[in-house]
Amino acid sequence: MAFKIGLLGLGTVGTGTAEILLNPEGRHPLVKDITIAQVGVKSLEKQRYLALPTEILTTDLEAIVTNPDIDIVVELIGGLEPARSLILKAITHGKHVVTANKAVIARFGPEIYAAANEAKVYVLLEAAVGGGIPIVEPLKQSLGANRFENIIGIVNGTTNYILTQMTQNGVDFADVLKEAQALGYAEADPTADVGGLDAADKISILASLAFGGKINREDVYCEGITNITSSDISYAEKLGFVIKLLAIAHKVPKSDPEILQLRVHPTFVPKSHPLANINGVNNAILVEGHPLGQVMFYGPGAGAGPTASAVVADIMNIVGVLHSNKDGKTLDPLLSSSPQNYCQISSIDDVYTRFYTRFLCADVPGVIGHLGTVFGDHEVSLESVVQIGFQGDFAEIVVVTHQVREGNFRKAIDEIRSLNAIKNIPSIIRVL
Repeated sequence: MAFKIGLLGLGTVGTGTAEILLNPEGRHPLVKDITIAQVGVKSLEKQRYLALPTEILTTDLEAIVTNPDIDIVVELIGGLEPARSLILKAITHGKHVVTANKAVIARFGPEIYAAANEAKVYVLLEAAVGGGIPIVEPLKQSLGANRFENIIGIVNGTTNYILTQMTQNGVDFADVLKEAQALGYAEADPTADVGGLDAADKISILASLAFGGKINREDVYCEGITNITSSDISYAEKLGFVIKLLAIAHKVPKSDPEILQLRVHPTFVPKSHPLANINGVNNAILVEGHPLGQVMFYGPGAGAGPTASAVVADIMNIVGVLHSNKDGKTLDPLLSSSPQNYCQISSIDDVYTRFYTRFLCADVPGVIGHLGTVFGDHEVSLESVVQIGFQGDFAEIVVVTHQVREGNFRKAIDEIRSLNAIKNIPSIIRVL
C-alpha cells in the first residue's frame, strides 16, 4: 500500500527529502511505500536540478493540506506563518504531519499537539532539533524509562562554527561571521543563531519531551555570542576552558512542585568535558537521567542530508504505524505527544552557577581587596582573583567564582560598577 505525502517547500531540506524518497534502493523497505503526490513551491518557473513531474508542483500550499488524497503533510517552509496555519489546517483535514520547524513547535506546540490528539493524527518533529542526530525519538522511547535530570547541548551549528574558528584561528567574531555567511552556515540575518534564539527554541522542545510538560518559550533565558571577544577565548584557554554556546535544561533537585531551569548562554566548558571537543558545525546533546547516567548524542546538526534523513525517518515511523493500525482510531502513545500542564520555570536569578568576570581597574592599591569585600557582602565566594596584565593605564583582573546564586552575583556586580576604581567590566561569562 502506497502512502502519499504532500511536501511543503523544496528548499535545501525539501530537496534532500525528495531525493531520498525518489531513490529507495538500499534503504528500508518502507521508503518504497511512500509517494510524493504534491510539492508546494514559491515559484513554478524556478530552475531545479531535481527532476520532478511538473504536474505535482503547485504554489497553492493550502490545496495540498486539504487534498483528500494526501496522507502525510511534510512542512519544510520554516518561519511562524503560514507554517503554523498550514499545519493546523492539515491536522483538521485528518493529515499526519512531519515538520522540521523548531520555531513553530517551540511557540505553538501545545496548540498543535492538542489539535493532533483531537483529530487522532501524529505530529513528528525529529528534524526540528539536532539535524540528523536522533534525539527526539530517544527521549520519547528508548530513554523513556529514565527520570531525566539534565539536558546540556550544543544545538546550533552556526554559533559552534564561529566559536570554533575564533578558538582555533584567533579570528574576531565579526570576521568569522562574514565567513560563515559566505559558506552558507549563517543566514543574511544571523540574529536567531548568534542571539541564541534558535538554541532556545530547541531546548524548550527537548525540555517538554524530557520533563513531560508544556514550556512557555518566553520563560527560556537567552543570551547569544555577539559579545564574545578573542580576549575571552584567550583567557578561557589559559584557564583550561573552551567557550561554547550551551542550551541547558535542569530539573531542580527535590523541588515541589517540580521546577526547571532553562537557559541558553555562552559558557566556559572545562577541556575535560565531553562537549568541549564538539567543533565546527556539529551538534551534541548530553542527556543525564536515572538509572541511565550520562549518554551523549553527536553528529551533524544541519544541512540537506542530515535533516532530510530525520524527516524521512519520521515519515517512515508514521507509515509503519499506519500499516499495523489500519483503522486509525488509536494513536501509539510512544509516537504521539500530549503534555498536559505547563512546567514551572525558575527565574535566572535563582540559578546557581560559576562565573568568569574580567575587570579593567585603575592601578591603585586595594582594588582587589575592594572586589573581594563587595563579593563577600553579597555571599559570592571567589575561587580565584588574578591580575593578568594591563590595558594601557588600567589593570586587567580576572575573577572566577565558586557556585553562587546568580541574583546575588548580579547585585555584587551592580555595586562594583559604582566603584571609582572600576573603569569597565568587559566580560561576564558563566562557567560549567
